[in-house]
Amino acid sequence: MLISKKLNAAINDEIGLELFASNLYLSMAAYLEAYPLKKLAAMFAKQADEERMHALKFFKYLNEVGGTVKIPAIDAPPATFKSVEDVVKVALKWEGEVTDRVNDLMTMAIADKDYAAQDFLRWFVTEQVEEMGNMENLLKIVQAAGERSLIMVEAYLSHQG
Repeated sequence: MLISKKLNAAINDEIGLELFASNLYLSMAAYLEAYPLKKLAAMFAKQADEERMHALKFFKYLNEVGGTVKIPAIDAPPATFKSVEDVVKVALKWEGEVTDRVNDLMTMAIADKDYAAQDFLRWFVTEQVEEMGNMENLLKIVQAAGERSLIMVEAYLSHQG
C-alpha cells in the first residue's frame, strides 16, 4: 500500500463528504427550481455533478495507490432553506469547510512524506480557490439583487460562459 492508514481513512471520510455535498447541491437546485430560478438551479445541479466527480477522483486515487475504499453513510441534506441568499450562504460555508478539509489532507500527506498524495491533492487545493471565489461572487450578486429582484441573478447567469 502506497498510502498511510490514517490518510486512507481521511480520504474515505472525504469521499462521504463529497457525496453529501453532491446531495446538498442537488437539494439546493430543487429548492431553486420551485421559484422557478432555472439558471441558478442549473448552476447548483452542475455543482452537484462536480461534487460527485470529486468523490470519484478520491475513489480512483485510493484504488491506484492500493488503499481501501470504505464509503461511509451519507447524511440527508436539508430540503428547505430560508431564502435564495441563505442557499448561497450555506454553499459558501460548505466550500469553506471543504477548503479546510483539503488543507488538512495536504498537511497529512506532507507529514507522511507522501509525494504522490501531495501531487494528487494539489488539484483540489486549486479547485477550492475557484469554488470559494465563485460562491463569494454569487453571494455578492444575490445580495446586490435582493430577494425581490432575483430575476437579475438569472439574467447575470445567462451571460456567464
